[in-house]
Formats: sequence, C-alpha cells, structure tokens
Amino acid sequence: MRLFRLRVVAAAVIPLVFLAACGSGNSDKNPADALDAITVGGTAAAPTLALKTKPLTVKATTTKVITAGKGAKLTKTNSITFNYIIVNGKDGKQIESSFGKGAVSQDLSADTLLPGLGKGLSGQQVGSRLLVAIPPADAFGADGNPPTIGPTDTIVFLIDVVSATTPLKTATGAAVAPKAGLPTVKVDAKGVPVVTVPKTKPSAKLVVQLLIKGDGPVVKAGQTLSAAYTGLVYGTGKVFDSSYESGNLLNQPVGKGQLVPGFDKGIVGQTVGSRVLLVLPPAEGYGKAGNPQAGIKGTDTIVFVVDILAAT
Repeated sequence: MRLFRLRVVAAAVIPLVFLAACGSGNSDKNPADALDAITVGGTAAAPTLALKTKPLTVKATTTKVITAGKGAKLTKTNSITFNYIIVNGKDGKQIESSFGKGAVSQDLSADTLLPGLGKGLSGQQVGSRLLVAIPPADAFGADGNPPTIGPTDTIVFLIDVVSATTPLKTATGAAVAPKAGLPTVKVDAKGVPVVTVPKTKPSAKLVVQLLIKGDGPVVKAGQTLSAAYTGLVYGTGKVFDSSYESGNLLNQPVGKGQLVPGFDKGIVGQTVGSRVLLVLPPAEGYGKAGNPQAGIKGTDTIVFVVDILAAT
C-alpha cells in the first residue's frame, strides 16, 4: 500500500543497467559498441531513440555517456531525480517516457531497486545524459514484465541525471515536547519509530506535531521529499505502510497533490532533519472512499510519523 501514486517506470521502478554486446550488431570485444547502433534524436526536452539494428541484445549491463555532466559522482547513498525514455531492444518500440511529464525520483539504496539501475548509474555524474542497456538478468529475469517486456528482451534507456542528494540516515535536531493526548512515539533498538495511539477519540482536524526540530533547510512545495515514514490506523494502531518494512524511502514531490492532502500540508514548511507526527482525519487522508487495499475505511483517522531526510 502506498500513501501516494508512484509513476511507474516500466514495472515499479526499473533499474537502469548498461548491457554488454551480443547478437546483431553487437561486439563481444567492446560491449559499449552495441550502443553505437542507437541514434538519439529529437530535442533536449523531447528526445527520441531509434535502433539502427534490431534486435539489440547485450550480455551484461553497459553504459554509454552521450553528454558528460559536471556534477558529483553518484553512489548508492544518493537519492536522485532523472528523466528517461525506455525502449525495447527487440523491436525499438518505446515503452515509456518521463520527458514532458516531470522528472522522477529514486532512492539508489532501495531494496526493490533492480540490479541494473545500481550498476548503470554508479559513478556517473549529475548532469549527464546516458544510454543504458539492460539484459534480463539485471532487470526482470526469466519472467520479463508482460506485456511490454519479454523474458529475453534487452531494455534500452536514455537517462538525464537531473540532481542527486544524500539523505540523512535519521531525523536529527532538538527534541520537541508534544502536546498531551496525542499518539506517543518511541524508538526501538533498531531506530524504528513505534507509535502508540490513545484510546480517546482523534481530533477532527489535521494535527501537525513536531517531535524533533531539524536544522536543515525549509521544505518547499514542489521539492522532491526523501523521507522515512510509518503510517497506521488511529483506531486499531495497525501499520498499513512503512518505509522501515519495505526498505524504500519515500521519494516524491511534496505539496503538489501527489501525496494525501494532510501529508502535503503537514510537511511543507518543516525543516530537513525534523521528525513530524501527523494525525489525519478522513478528509485529509483517503476521504470517504478510504483505502480498502490498506484496510482503511472512509471513517478512519490515520497517523504518520515522518523523518524528513532531504528535500531537493
């Protein structure tokens, strides 16, 4: 269950890996030669990819730098924003593109990140335009990703690396004493916030309570937020979503309507490094429809504890 609608990059987030050459037009001696069979056209804002030879297949992740950036080199600790085009190396058909829709975000340390993405982006510089080819072993394996990606298909990416940041590991700053009557938050031995909800009725209005005041910059609407979080139902205390369980930080624009309303309202204006307790009545959460998949009814108040780790 997600507290936001995450744009799909092929499947959930597709790892970008550069493939080594094999098959038509590919060279085993120099894997990068395989990517010479790709023409990048269009404009900077609306690029296109065309394959001179089909199918394009590679044996290993391969990267070709089209334009070298001048920014910092990427590491696994980074959370990045990037634009992309994905085409199928089998027939050259475009699968998906973010150009014209807005850059997407990805935590490079996420457990769900495909192996190829880590391989393809590691050591590349912010500002670069890259071609990435991914063999099945570094992407979706023998199952592929039906209906657009078969089990033997190479995937080709054009990637513009827009920005990168290194999120904090946890909230850090001055502790703030919460108001009485709110859910209480303690941290277990692993550093995971554990929330206990009171037996009293929840507030009918949005509650935003600082627990730790970070000393980083103020979060602005439209920035990409990197955050660790736990979400639970007020009445039962049941956790319905947690980055600590999934292993994936939230990486999403904040204050732009892509998160539930109370989350946007409660986080914009806070500072990086802060830990924030949010109590969201239905109108500030999933509304009258609730979220049956997550076990949230239309009358449920929900609670979040959010560590603001970065905002770019």
